[in-house]
Formats: sequence, C-alpha cells, structure tokens
Amino acid sequence: MALAAINSEKIPNNVHLSDDKRLQRALEKWQPKFLSWWQDMGPEGFQANDVYLRTAISVDRDGWAHFGHVKMPDYRWGIFLSEAEKDREIGFGDNIGTPAWQEVPGEHRNALKRLIVTQGDTEPASVEQQRLLGQTCPSLYDLRNLFQVNVEEGRHLWAMVYLLQSYFGRDGREEAEGLLERRSGDVDKPRILTTFNEPIADWLSFFMFTNFTDKDGKYQLLSLAESGFDPLARTARFMLTEEAHHMFVGVTGVERVVRRTCELMKEYDTDDVKPYGGIPLDLIQKYINFWYASSLDLFGAEKSSNAANYFAAGLKGRAWEMKKYDEHTAMNDYYDMTVLEDGRLTHSDIPLRNAMNEVLRDRYIEDNEKSTEKWNREVAKHGIDYQFKLASKRFHRTVGIYAGHTFNLQGELISQEEYKSKLDSWIPTEDEKVFVRSLMQQVIEPGKCAAWIAPPKKGINQNPFEFEYVKL
Repeated sequence: MALAAINSEKIPNNVHLSDDKRLQRALEKWQPKFLSWWQDMGPEGFQANDVYLRTAISVDRDGWAHFGHVKMPDYRWGIFLSEAEKDREIGFGDNIGTPAWQEVPGEHRNALKRLIVTQGDTEPASVEQQRLLGQTCPSLYDLRNLFQVNVEEGRHLWAMVYLLQSYFGRDGREEAEGLLERRSGDVDKPRILTTFNEPIADWLSFFMFTNFTDKDGKYQLLSLAESGFDPLARTARFMLTEEAHHMFVGVTGVERVVRRTCELMKEYDTDDVKPYGGIPLDLIQKYINFWYASSLDLFGAEKSSNAANYFAAGLKGRAWEMKKYDEHTAMNDYYDMTVLEDGRLTHSDIPLRNAMNEVLRDRYIEDNEKSTEKWNREVAKHGIDYQFKLASKRFHRTVGIYAGHTFNLQGELISQEEYKSKLDSWIPTEDEKVFVRSLMQQVIEPGKCAAWIAPPKKGINQNPFEFEYVKL
C-alpha cells in the first residue's frame, strides 16, 4: 500500500482495510468509542495543546515514524503490521515446519483470543494509570515523553483490536468493547493484570513502570513475535519498534534521578538529601524493589500448563526463538527450578515446556541487570560508595509458586513475623510515597527542570532540551 494511501484513510493502516468493508465499518464504529475513552481517561488537561510527537506513517526501516507538533486527539492512530515474510513456517512446537497460519486455527481459537485480550488490556490500562502525571511534570521534555508513551499505548490497543475484530467475529467485537470498559484500579471492573491496577501517582513510579513493566511488555511481544499465527507475529514485531522508546524513558529517567541525588549528596556532603529536595538512594532502591517484583508477576506461574500448551501449539515461543535456540521442540529438555517442598527450598527438574514462563522471566532479569549496572555507573561517577541491586525473583511475589510465602531480598525463606517487621525497610512506606509526591511540582518553562531530577543529556530527534516540546 502506497504511503499516501496509508495516511489518507480515516484509519491509517497498511493492511488494505478498504478492501474489507465489513471490517472497515466495524473499526470505524469502534473509533469514536476509543476517542471518547481517550478524552475521558487519557492525559488530563493537555488535549488542546500541540505536542511534538512521533507518528507511525509506514513500517519502512527509513521512514516508519514522522515527528511534528500535533494535538493528541488528532494523533493518527492506526493499524500497522510488519511486512509479511514469504512462505513463513511455524518455527517451534509440535507444528514446526508447517505453514504459518493466516487465519485462526479453530482448535486454538480460545487460547489465541486470551493472549490477544490480555496483551490488549495492558495498553489502555497504562494510559489510565498515568493520566494525571502531566500536572506534575518535571520538564516539557518529560511531558512530551509521557504523551509519546501514552499515544503509542493507544496505537498498540488499536493493533490488538484489529486482530480481535478481523479474526474473531462477534466474540472479538465484544472483547474490543470490553477493552474500553475496564478501568485501572476500578473495584468492579479492574484491568486483568494486577500491576496495571497499581496507582502511578509520581514520576519516580512512572520511570520505574516504563523501565520494569514496559520491559515485561517487550518480552511478551518478543514471544508473540514468534507466533505461528502470522498476523499476531507481524503485529508484535512492529509494536516492538515503538516499545523501545518507552523503556528508554524509564531507564534514563531513573538515571537522571540518581544523578541529581548524587549531585546533592556531594554538594551538601550528606546521604540525607530530603531537606534539599532530593530522593535518597536507598528510597530509589525501595521503588526498584516494589516495581521489579510487581513486574516479575506479569510473566505468570513458574510451572504452567498454559505456557506448555502455547509453546506446543506454536502460539507463543521463547524470546528470539529462531535466533538464540538450536532446538525448537523443547520436548526432551528440563529446567532446574527452585521450588518449595515441606517448607524448604529445593531443586526440581521441570519439563522445559512447562517452564516457558520462567525461561522468559530469566531473559527479562538479565535485561534488568543491565539497567541496574547503568544506574550504578552513574553513582560511581560521583565517587559514592553505593550499589543498586535487584531483589531475588522470590521476593514480594503475588503470582506463582512463591506467592503466599515470605522471602527476604536475597530470596531466603523467612517467617511471616520477620517479613512484616522488615517490609517497610524494603519497599516504600506510605509516608515515603507522600514525600516523593511532595517533590512533584510542575515545571513547564522550556529548558527548565525540577530540582529532584537532572536534565537529560540530549533532546528528542536531535532537538535541544530547550526545545518547545509541548506548546502551552
């Protein structure tokens, strides 16, 4: 489809939407409901402002995004799939070597729908969680990055709704409606996954979320990008190009908070930077502990028959399945898992297919270790003797085999009493959250930055930090 045609349609797309009038009508009927949701639950207070946004206009390597000022309600949300791979075959599981599905295989219909709905539900949820953050933005640069994340989460919702409406008939249309009816944190209609019901009331939490939780999204998309259902694989591959910026916002955001704290520590020769408007390093560590543990839950149970079935069917592979693994059936292999038996930790060999969630979680942990190393390098530059650490994957878990049991940061099994007595030293207390929120004062003058965070080293798309990223 020519670029001009992609962008002249009411719903920008590269899926030849105009050739399927039934689907086109269904999506155009859904579009005003989406826009109504955006006005109600999207960023509050900035819908009439021009924002310097990156907009997907094609999937071409040299031109998949266009930068320019646009009002968020006018953003060109659309449907983009990576280019089709000719004669693509399913690369793993029991159906390895057979042609990739271009239509939903009947025997896997419910499993595929569940995967798509769960992924789709996370996209509007994060927008809802972050809708008030603009009121306390530390700079115009950060305000723009928040809105970029928000509009792209909206486009990722469109991607999932396209799959539901295109391939799942009436069920898909009903699920698409449900994606706009649930609300993050709502008592009666919460979002599907617990992490996406957590409040994000301050920018430190936002940076932790975009580093840890969006990174979970990266690994979920990497596994779906291997799917034998080709439309899902192509959708996930293009979504990954946009997801990278979200994690950039997170890892550099935390790094900038760390930098400013270190500057204050050196300036005032103290570890306690609270009186000077900074966030102490040990409090940053507590935010890391909370959001990391919460995001670990998103991978699901360590031992999972669903994960085994998804892999066997060819619906959801390992991250970089075709690049990083030589054997793709996982039929005769085992995973050495630390499990609980009779009140103690021991090792057990789990059939690899049943441990696919844990395989994905391991790759995620390795990735987060790189982020932690980056933050530690920033501390070291200032000559300060402190190191951030990732807690054990058993700490503070609410999903899987470790849920309901109490572990310390090192993953050692401890009593309920000891856990309760020390939890306030491991994750943020309500008083500490109140303190962090007290620092969140809006700064919207171009080139200015809040006192609790350092300015970025460079701007967006070769623009300086002083650029007018949001026109107020």
